[in-house]
Amino acid sequence: MYEEIREPLMYAVYYAPRGRARLYNLGREVAQRHLFPTDLLIGIIGAEGAGKSTLIRGTFPGLELTNDDEGINLRSAPLFDDAEADRLGPHTYHIDVCYEQAFHQLWEIAQAVMSALKKRRRVVVEHFDALYPHLGFNAHVLIGIGEEVIVARPNVFGPEPDSIHDIVYRTVHYRKMAHSAEDITNLLINKQYGHSLPLTHSDVKHGFVIGFSENPSFDIPMLAAAAQEIIARDVPITPADDEHIKIGDEVMYCTGVRTHVASSGKIESFRLLPNLKVNPITQQHLLVGMVGDRQDNAGFDHLLKIVG
Repeated sequence: MYEEIREPLMYAVYYAPRGRARLYNLGREVAQRHLFPTDLLIGIIGAEGAGKSTLIRGTFPGLELTNDDEGINLRSAPLFDDAEADRLGPHTYHIDVCYEQAFHQLWEIAQAVMSALKKRRRVVVEHFDALYPHLGFNAHVLIGIGEEVIVARPNVFGPEPDSIHDIVYRTVHYRKMAHSAEDITNLLINKQYGHSLPLTHSDVKHGFVIGFSENPSFDIPMLAAAAQEIIARDVPITPADDEHIKIGDEVMYCTGVRTHVASSGKIESFRLLPNLKVNPITQQHLLVGMVGDRQDNAGFDHLLKIVG
């Protein structure tokens, strides 16, 4: 008799990158590392502008989304018609619970999802935390996106969708602040110091990293002061198009146009580390920016509910 093979994953945590290309790549990595063909119910949890739709497209290439975070109805949800007619066709369906609540009761959404699962179809459910109480069972895999992307394989001890919800909704604010502060810094590096936009962008807790192939010539305290002056003026930060944002009157390139605070004044406690960090292997010079209070500890905690 063979022992059943089970995935030992409790949860994995990744920085939630900014920009479409980096989110697509992370989605592909999540699929390769954490999804099995037998995983039929995938729960996605995150606030508007967190990048759920982009992450889903990277994780499930070719999947047609029924709705996105901008509230644009890309196509009618085929799950309801197919489930009602008992002619479920595609292997994978997508459904946005918050959007569908305008047309269906939660119990109806749950019923359609259960019909698909009984036919061994996969359903990717955005805002799974809202549907969970009406399903009565957890997803095979939960994916939450806030400041971090949390990938969990629940068991009887958790994590519950509400636990993931609490974390990602609490932390997405730091990601939006960091992205806005990063773009303000990039704007100044380009406009005031004549550097082209750096190609290397990475993440740290409550912050960002900008990499340079050689030591840049700008004065970091002066750069920080110039950024803080823009923040103090509380200028609006708005999408200009799909790949550009406006910071006040300035337009700059950005592929994560919705992952921003509404105005610069909402960026809290911005600072740049006073010295560049040098990667000893690549010899890159790294500029590190931080946001939020130094004592903030909005992380992933209390995910499992083991009662002693």
